[in-house]
Amino acid sequence: MTTQHNDRLKAPFGWKAVGLAALICTFSLGLAACEKKGPLEQAGEEVDEAVDTMKNGGKESTATKLDDAADEVREGASDAADKLKKD
Repeated sequence: MTTQHNDRLKAPFGWKAVGLAALICTFSLGLAACEKKGPLEQAGEEVDEAVDTMKNGGKESTATKLDDAADEVREGASDAADKLKKD
């Protein structure tokens, strides 16, 4: 009876493959959700960053710097895409 129970728990490609597939799906959904931010979302993010900066004694955290850099890249890519659409 225990062998039947163990057979039902085996994944066709193994549990590591199932976990990897789930991880890939999660990252794919996360990337799809990272589209252009709306004005309210951007304003809220700026407030959060300002609060974090005040908590750090006026020094911008590394996370804030990275987030700002990512925003600049995203805006640049969006501007370039808009320019290509117009041409």
